Amino acid sequence: MPSRSERNARRWLSGLHAIPLSLALLGSGEFEPWQAEVDSWLMERSANPGGPVLILPTASAHEGDEMFDYWANKGLDHYRSAGISAEVVPLKTREDAARPELVGRLEAASAVFFSGGNPKELSAKLAKTPFFAELLRVMKAGVPYAGCSAGVASLGPFTPDSDAMVIDETVMEHPGLDLFRDTNFGPHWDELDSFAPGLTDLIVGWTPPGWLLFAIDTNTAAAGDGERWTVMGSGKVHVYTAGEWGHYGAGESFSRSLPLGSAWV
Repeated sequence: MPSRSERNARRWLSGLHAIPLSLALLGSGEFEPWQAEVDSWLMERSANPGGPVLILPTASAHEGDEMFDYWANKGLDHYRSAGISAEVVPLKTREDAARPELVGRLEAASAVFFSGGNPKELSAKLAKTPFFAELLRVMKAGVPYAGCSAGVASLGPFTPDSDAMVIDETVMEHPGLDLFRDTNFGPHWDELDSFAPGLTDLIVGWTPPGWLLFAIDTNTAAAGDGERWTVMGSGKVHVYTAGEWGHYGAGESFSRSLPLGSAWV
């Protein structure tokens, strides 16, 4: 039987979706022209529409400053061309995630955008840090979360190591951020088998019984509140559970609840 604290946590989590979370989950292709629809959606949903979008290329920081700066500048150029204020947050290490001056930037943000890289690295730098705790707080207060590739793949209880040299089930078994429990995320879904033949089958086979696999194609986003979603971009969102697939194309809306994880407690 669950303890009283466990029961209280479950009741708290079950009521959290009364708060209008805003999530834009991109399969790949961040900061490209197709993202304009996603950007408009984020600004419409933001509690701070006049604030800057915070760009966090944290998932690429382990590749060096050149790669971090590439994504940072691409994001700045993208938002500048759209007439949207944006700033880069130089969060490259776990120590950075405890710096008060970086944590403090979240309060006035219009949205927070985590670009691609290695999801294992992103989770290791963010989990259980002051920055992550404040991120969750401002999300509950109406600041949208946007993530692409690693910014999506890291959101479940487990996350892959995209730099692994051997592609087997152990790739999938690293601790994720656990924003959503019993959920496995598959960004780049239509590209994965070109990266490594059989990778989609590996991910489907690894997903435990009773879990949800939430997969997103290239240049495609699922935008929603954690329960109701609209597909944006040129590809599809694929949802797999209990041996059955649902496939949703651009402009389509669908309902699928992502159960909230331990990060929120």
